[in-house]
Amino acid sequence: MARILLAEDDESMRVFLVRALERAGHDCVAVGNGAAALPHLAEHVFDLLLTDIVMPEMDGIELAQKAAELAPATKIMFITGFAAVALNRNSGAPAHAKVLSKPFHLRDLVAEIDRMFDEPRMSAS
Repeated sequence: MARILLAEDDESMRVFLVRALERAGHDCVAVGNGAAALPHLAEHVFDLLLTDIVMPEMDGIELAQKAAELAPATKIMFITGFAAVALNRNSGAPAHAKVLSKPFHLRDLVAEIDRMFDEPRMSAS
């Protein structure tokens, strides 16, 4: 299964998501904001960055931009109540990022993550 870095500032949501992701078989490291995620991205390999957009210190879009530089192979998924921000071409969000709008059911999150890793990987030519 996937190794996931979760950045979510709402502690109850973070705990809830970690439990659900681990029950689904994923290895999950969770942090409370984007700034706390950066050292993990720099020092460890993750398959997926799962991040809220609206967070203190560093928002999810800025985190995703930095993740694209630090770990270009890491896939990105936003979980947010502000999907229009992530989908806006001018937001700065990486074009390949997926968006799951809150509220969502945990089975939808797990299914979307599974779909992301079922997709054939593109080879570098």
